[in-house]
Amino acid sequence: MKLTKQQKAAHRAAFRAMSPGEKLEYIWEYYKWPILLTMLVLGILIWAAQRELTKKEPVLYLALVNVTVGEDLEQALTTGYLTASDKNPRRQEVYVYRDLYLSDDADVLNHEYAYASRTKVMGAVQTQKLDVVLMNREAYDLLSAQGYLLPFDDAALPPLFVSNEVVVSDNAIEWQLNEAATHERVTETVQNALAMSDCPLFQAAGFEGNVYAGVIANSPRPAEALRYLQYLSSDVRP
Repeated sequence: MKLTKQQKAAHRAAFRAMSPGEKLEYIWEYYKWPILLTMLVLGILIWAAQRELTKKEPVLYLALVNVTVGEDLEQALTTGYLTASDKNPRRQEVYVYRDLYLSDDADVLNHEYAYASRTKVMGAVQTQKLDVVLMNREAYDLLSAQGYLLPFDDAALPPLFVSNEVVVSDNAIEWQLNEAATHERVTETVQNALAMSDCPLFQAAGFEGNVYAGVIANSPRPAEALRYLQYLSSDVRP
């Protein structure tokens, strides 16, 4: 119901006559929901602004597959690279996918974990959010065979280059379905990773077996990825 001018004037006079505590109680009683809604909107706006101001731009996406690194080494793999390449660690980052596990021989306990990791790797590759992979030999064999790794054509880091098989064609499915008389698997040997274990950055990390670094074939940041490999193979230490 719309109030008359006299009623509005009476309400204003009554409000002015209230004590400070009574005024607060009156405001809360009649304007509680608009106040709460305004506070919620302001909170969302402040959160969004803070998130945008502190958001970091990934300059590179790194996956740790079948390897685990300590705090010091991870610092060198991320902030250390940004600092060495004159980037701003406050506004940029090396984004890391941790705890990935790939295996063709995963047991019952690890099978689901391996499947989830494979799905995560494939999703990152398809969305072009994976550039460099640090991996053990098993993961290297799997990613190489499936053609995920970029072949190295130049001689920028020749002493560290290693080669592996890439499957060119495989009719295993047709053969298992009796649609082919024989199983034919064609492979080629490609130089597509670097052996990193003897590099100063990795010597004291305590890895079991060799560690390899490769670049994902469809990376939209190949130049940055190669600069990253040069950094990993330099004399830098954690």
